[in-house]
Amino acid sequence: MSYITTKDGTQIFYKDWGTGQPIVFSHGWPLSSDDWDTQMLYFVQQGYRVIAHDRRGHGRSSQVSTGHDMNHYADDLAALTTHLDLQKAIHVGHSTGGGEVARYIARHGTRRVAKAVLISAVPPLMAKTAANPNGVPMEVLDGIRSAVATNRAQFFKDFPTVFYGFNRPGAKVSDGIALHWWAQGMMGSIQAHYEGIKAFSETDQTEDLKKIDVPTLVMHGDDDQVVPIAISSELSAKLVKGATLKVYKGYPHGMCATNADVINPDLLAFFKS
Repeated sequence: MSYITTKDGTQIFYKDWGTGQPIVFSHGWPLSSDDWDTQMLYFVQQGYRVIAHDRRGHGRSSQVSTGHDMNHYADDLAALTTHLDLQKAIHVGHSTGGGEVARYIARHGTRRVAKAVLISAVPPLMAKTAANPNGVPMEVLDGIRSAVATNRAQFFKDFPTVFYGFNRPGAKVSDGIALHWWAQGMMGSIQAHYEGIKAFSETDQTEDLKKIDVPTLVMHGDDDQVVPIAISSELSAKLVKGATLKVYKGYPHGMCATNADVINPDLLAFFKS
């Protein structure tokens, strides 16, 4: 297995397949690079080099006790792109990974970046504040924290139902997708997952989005029950100069898995445009 070691000694696991223009995938909370399986296979077969890493504390990366914040996530990504000396990379981030991509570009620039894609992403700010009155109430976020702290295994067993919209009438339920979500989550550190809730929900990334200066596609399902589109992508698309917003009617938060037959060709079209 492939690892890099960051400046603070954290080992970051990554996959690196194929040749051609690199696509770098950043996963959501509390998952791992395995969440990109369908995209990784599809795009390596399309002639791209595909790269995905496990965020610190997640998957096969070190279960360190520090650095579970957006700055460290972004700096770890920068360490990976520098180690691999990536040029003209396309960065794709889902959910928390979208925040990671935005913070990476804001902190490290676009010298190595050709395009960006934010999918069901958390920016600009999820949590409800005085300045963000339509955000997710803190009591909801505290409820997630409590569930992770007291019975993470059961919470992770239940959460895919909402994540993938399996609770909607007529939804095609996949036990395999739900089990894959649970297995990825349980590989990671409970501390990383607990502290990651603050990272993905309370990090204001308004200024990060304004610094993105490469072609950017913002994708979101309008039935996302985890990161509502009205407080996220609809705002992000206005903050990123020249961004394109693509809305998917009835799609859930985890649409890269449930609707890969649509999402993958749409991504390919953007990459080739």
